[in-house]
Amino acid sequence: MRSFDLSGAQWRKSSRSGDSGGQCVEVAANLPGLVAVRDSKNPHGPTLVCTLGEWKTFLGGLRGRGIIG
Repeated sequence: MRSFDLSGAQWRKSSRSGDSGGQCVEVAANLPGLVAVRDSKNPHGPTLVCTLGEWKTFLGGLRGRGIIG
């Protein structure tokens, strides 16, 4: 498994995450060529890291299904 230096990651909570403590996703898109995703309730837990191209494809798939605007 590949490891990434996420010490400079600037995390922001997804606008789609509610404030009730349910589904809380944070995204760090300030990494060179990468996007990191984590569960805000478990910030030291596993983190998904993908390329910017993979992230754009993922978001395009969500938009195509009407999940996000």
